[in-house]
Amino acid sequence: MKKKEGLSASLEDYIEAIYHIIEEKLVARSKEIAARLDVSRASVTEALRSLSKKGLINYAPYEAITLTQEGEEVAKDVVFRHEALKHFFMEVLAIEEPLAEEGACKVEHTAPPEIIARMIAFTEFMGICPQGDDQLLKGFAEYSKKGQTSEKCSNCISDFSEGQN
Repeated sequence: MKKKEGLSASLEDYIEAIYHIIEEKLVARSKEIAARLDVSRASVTEALRSLSKKGLINYAPYEAITLTQEGEEVAKDVVFRHEALKHFFMEVLAIEEPLAEEGACKVEHTAPPEIIARMIAFTEFMGICPQGDDQLLKGFAEYSKKGQTSEKCSNCISDFSEGQN
């Protein structure tokens, strides 16, 4: 993963938007970026100049915008962090997609790489651990919605508590 030092959350949002537009259309244009991020064209121009100075995009006014090799690496890292967080929020924490998307968009800029790596490792562990099967996550999802455990969880908790004595 390649997190560019000194890149603000706002510029990360721009490079992520450019990446997604290029995936769809092969090149990006400032009006498409403005529409995707719901910002003014003037704001886009300022961000594009900054990203160009940092060597992350190829930009000239009124021309198509492309990512440099370094820009593509940075964009892929932002997208990776976003998707990993969104997946964790939805699959482990049982958060609905719109809120998971919003949360991922905010946290992707501030979470240290070690935390994201640990979240991914936890999700992977839950998939291979015999005690961390799908039922555990479903039980947590039910607990999150209802504020109480299922009967199966209550029995398991009782069995565990008795074994501790």
